[in-house]
Amino acid sequence: MLTEVYREHAGRVIATLARSTGDLQLAEDCFQDAVERALVRWPDDGVPDNPAAWLTTVAKRRLIDRVRRDRRGGELEQVASELELREPSAPATSVLEDDRLELVFACCHPSLPTEAQLAITLRSLGGLTTPEIARAFLVPEATMAQRLVRAKRKIKLAKIPFEVPKPEVLSERIDQVLQVVYLIFNEGYASSTGSQHIRADLCAEAISLARVLGDLLPDEAEVHGLLALLLMHDSRRAARTNQDGDVIVLEDQDRSVWDQTLISEARSLLIATLSKGRPGPYQVQAAISALHTEAPSAAETDWTEIAALYTVLVEMNPTAVVRLNAAVALGMASSPANGLALIDRLADELPDYPPREAARADLLRREGRYEQAIAAYVAAAEMTTSHSEQKYLLRRRDECVSALD
Repeated sequence: MLTEVYREHAGRVIATLARSTGDLQLAEDCFQDAVERALVRWPDDGVPDNPAAWLTTVAKRRLIDRVRRDRRGGELEQVASELELREPSAPATSVLEDDRLELVFACCHPSLPTEAQLAITLRSLGGLTTPEIARAFLVPEATMAQRLVRAKRKIKLAKIPFEVPKPEVLSERIDQVLQVVYLIFNEGYASSTGSQHIRADLCAEAISLARVLGDLLPDEAEVHGLLALLLMHDSRRAARTNQDGDVIVLEDQDRSVWDQTLISEARSLLIATLSKGRPGPYQVQAAISALHTEAPSAAETDWTEIAALYTVLVEMNPTAVVRLNAAVALGMASSPANGLALIDRLADELPDYPPREAARADLLRREGRYEQAIAAYVAAAEMTTSHSEQKYLLRRRDECVSALD
């Protein structure tokens, strides 16, 4: 229960506390104090009727105590008044009053290095752990921990405001915010650690933020492209795991349980967005996802068109991960050998990246090179820290072993 409450409400409560003090580390510490108090009290007193409100109240009291101890009385009065006015359990009366969005823009302030902007938002709003964020950025955990400490210190010392920028500069700041929302969703869509493959709370958080951004920036095509992409992906959630939580890959999913309401909304958004004539990476990815949702079966997927769209995407965003996905699409559209050739070229750029080794294993299996596929599946399983991914990869390994018998 406490874990679920923490994941669902940590971002909003921390955002409210941080906005009141300008000190992100202090806000996180006070919320953590509330969680530790719950661990002591709830076993004896029972879980409160509204556990989120209980944590919020305790965190606010802890914050006021800290301010009273460390700061002058005038500042205490200001912080207490601010907390009273911005009760996090109350619904926002407008999109501009969403504390989470203000936290995102504070963390994505131009005075912070780009990599720090993304990392600090994922930590504070998305609730990701330092190891999870390190894996998302393909850097050592110690390196990421240092980035987070420096970013929090910078926000405090530079007095970076917790506010949505004015309209005239809002569009200039949006690219980093969209990337953060995308990364939050990705961690929810396929958790990089632990036994839970899907974190629905993170997916919902990202979609909620994307909707708010869409209201703020109705003419920004990429904002709506991102929302369409997230809705397309989220529509498949019920089909992506079985009752035991085991991974079901796209080609094996029961398409009858895909959420057609979300798919319809995403398609309408995508069509309207593409009509603006300003295509961007999120719109292209949404178009790729749309092709998957349109296919009646995995065998009828238009891989040729998907590979063509990935060619466009690589031109827009030639990262190693995008090129990996393009290689897989080419392998499906033409022959596994063509995809494998491109994947092997990425070995130096993505040396310990589980999806690269898993993609290589899959194309080796499709080509009938089972002994090599077995080795690749084992290597991928050893690289990943996701228990559900490990089970899937080892299940595929066993299938290859059976094919050799």
